[in-house]
Amino acid sequence: MSDIAQQENDLLIAIASAKDEAGLEAVRVAALGKSGSVSALLKTLGAMTPDQRKVQGPAINGLKDRVTAAIAAAKDALGAATLDARLRTETVDVTLPVRDAPVEAGRVHPISQVTDELTAIFADMGFAVAEGPDIETDDYNFTKLNFPEGHPAREMHDTFYFSPKPDGSRLLLRTHTSPVQVRTMLTQKPPIRVIIPGRTYRSDSDQTHTPMFHQVEGLVIDKGSHLGHLKWILEEFCKAFFEVDSVKMRFRPSFFPFTEPSLEVDIQCKRDKGEIRFGEGEDWLEILGCGMVHPNVLRNCGLDPAEYQGFAWGLGIDRIAMLKYGMNDLRAFFEADVRWLAHYGFRPLDFPTLAGGLSP
Repeated sequence: MSDIAQQENDLLIAIASAKDEAGLEAVRVAALGKSGSVSALLKTLGAMTPDQRKVQGPAINGLKDRVTAAIAAAKDALGAATLDARLRTETVDVTLPVRDAPVEAGRVHPISQVTDELTAIFADMGFAVAEGPDIETDDYNFTKLNFPEGHPAREMHDTFYFSPKPDGSRLLLRTHTSPVQVRTMLTQKPPIRVIIPGRTYRSDSDQTHTPMFHQVEGLVIDKGSHLGHLKWILEEFCKAFFEVDSVKMRFRPSFFPFTEPSLEVDIQCKRDKGEIRFGEGEDWLEILGCGMVHPNVLRNCGLDPAEYQGFAWGLGIDRIAMLKYGMNDLRAFFEADVRWLAHYGFRPLDFPTLAGGLSP
């Protein structure tokens, strides 16, 4: 057997023995690469006589063509075998139901939905959204809001305090969103019209209370603000949020350290078969607290109460979500139960708008 025939036989055996495409590529490089055995034979043609080239040229080129064809055929066979193996491991049972697309299966939490509804309502009235940190100082959370020393709200049984600093001061988890009112008045000049949604924290837990909950507050500071403006804003909010044509509201005297006078607001409702409907009936339900901003709070924030006055209100986002959408236990809001969220959650693309309707 000639050297070329022996070399061809060895290469064909090596090609047939390749177990995968990586092994076959190694054989190809060894034979046809720049330094390969077949390439080395081709380089010898230049040094041959014309008569030798007539004999060796076709033989060497024929070897190259047959090796190239063998490699291509082996590559196709290995590729087909690899594909078959992959298909066997990635089989799909076409009789299974098709999964919903993420946009269909995903749900927006009711708290997020109601916050968006509140934002849409008050934005239509010209309010901006203000935010602040969850970890606050005693000064912003209590002192600047006219809470006297020794007030029960400052006690450990109601407030989550951090460990004392070397100077004795302690940070805390804010017990309401009112510190953002202070931060807004300290950084912005009147007129001010903001709402403040956010998380708040108190040491309390039962069917209608959780240690972490959500509030939204509103603040208006101007030279001519009065309770008539406050009453109109709250009436328009309740009509838009509960999607009723009219509501009756009852304002009762109350006490909050940061407002004077202070009021609690009841809304007309009808209780029927475990449901509450607003805008009808002869019953009343307390829904929020409000009042004129206390002059001491204005002074603490660098505003002259002889020139500016304002009003504020606050309500629980979790509570009004329960009232509007018929949920009877606040704790379920925070249990991350996918079944509960699938039932009470909202489709991701159902953005609340006043024009299109708040509720999907």
